[in-house]
Amino acid sequence: MRRQPVDLRSLLRSVVDHRELILRLAQREVTQRFQGSLLGLAWMVLTPLLTAAVFTFVFSAVFQTRWAGTTPTGPFDFAILLLVGMAVHGVFAEAVGRAPVLILGQASYVTKVIFPIEVLPAVVVLSSLVNAVMTIAIVIVGQLLLNGVFHWTALFWPLVMAPYLIFVAALVMFFAACGVFLRDLSQIVSLLITVTLFLTPIFYPLNAVPGAFRTLMRLNPLTSIVEQSRTVIVFGGMPDFVSLGLYTLCALAALALAFWLFQRLRPGFADVL
Repeated sequence: MRRQPVDLRSLLRSVVDHRELILRLAQREVTQRFQGSLLGLAWMVLTPLLTAAVFTFVFSAVFQTRWAGTTPTGPFDFAILLLVGMAVHGVFAEAVGRAPVLILGQASYVTKVIFPIEVLPAVVVLSSLVNAVMTIAIVIVGQLLLNGVFHWTALFWPLVMAPYLIFVAALVMFFAACGVFLRDLSQIVSLLITVTLFLTPIFYPLNAVPGAFRTLMRLNPLTSIVEQSRTVIVFGGMPDFVSLGLYTLCALAALALAFWLFQRLRPGFADVL
């Protein structure tokens, strides 16, 4: 059996060479998600709005969470801040949540067809990004309608998200490879998604966290992206380019390691399936 390449350049080359395939598969996943439903793609708008409404009531009205030190204080402003955090975490939750069964669910690609299965994580990440983009579009329109504000710095949001998507792709590739052999991994990943939802400053500002735990929370890979997304979209500030540069290096290192493991385990996929 020909030995699979394990260097990151091989992965990047495969993604570029199969970019049309990735786009087609991602488009198919998005359309199949709402196929047969009464409202169809309208759920992409309704779901984040209804979810934000529920969480806004719970955390703003019941627990009376406030964004100390910032201008937005009303329930609509809280909902806008909440939606940004949910958009970022939603990419992680959707993509990583599918990772443990990604290869198991595509057994025909592994056992019967010559298929570049290393691009499947890119498909998952790209399809999960659609909901995030729709949510951010709702945030931008909401700010314009409710506050009459549009921050041009929102144009930096793709730059903020780019290293995060690399990191998520690394996690998807890692869990997808391990999920073939560890069938209990889905339960572990589900717990991880729930934990990150509450240990990321989504429902509360980072400055509300006690100082003893704030440094620990900053080590959460989602924290920086959520904070910077709010900075450029809601508050009109510039992104921290140094932080994004360091994040990109760490994300690429994680992707290189995940791809190495994926390729090492890849010959055993067909035997298990």
